[in-house]
Amino acid sequence: MKGFKNFIMQGNVIDLAVGVVIGSAFTALIKAFVDHLIQPVINVAGGTNVTGLAYEIIDGKESTTVDFAAIISAIIAFLITAAVVYFIFVLPIAKARAFDRKRRGLPEADEDPVAEDVALLTEIRDLLKAQQISER
Repeated sequence: MKGFKNFIMQGNVIDLAVGVVIGSAFTALIKAFVDHLIQPVINVAGGTNVTGLAYEIIDGKESTTVDFAAIISAIIAFLITAAVVYFIFVLPIAKARAFDRKRRGLPEADEDPVAEDVALLTEIRDLLKAQQISER
């Protein structure tokens, strides 16, 4: 039971739970914004047709309707969500981590860390090149 308590109390699990709750609330907000503000504006491009940018493949059969406005709205909702998540969460956290590393005197984190075996092979290669140059 103690192990389970330690697992639950880890910061990562709690952060994940908070992220899921905030993400679902934020998704509902963006969906309402897109469905009730952006999609009606997109539907204007469809003219006086009540369905806007929708197209019925078979006239009179609603199940064959292709709604281009809904697709465009979903793309816009995705882009808005991605932009807000990046600028509100990802970017500030990355800056805070960089500031913390700088404050503690740690080197900046490499974007693409080199695997230990690759670094070792690179060092061996450089040493062999240096040895060949000194033998000449």
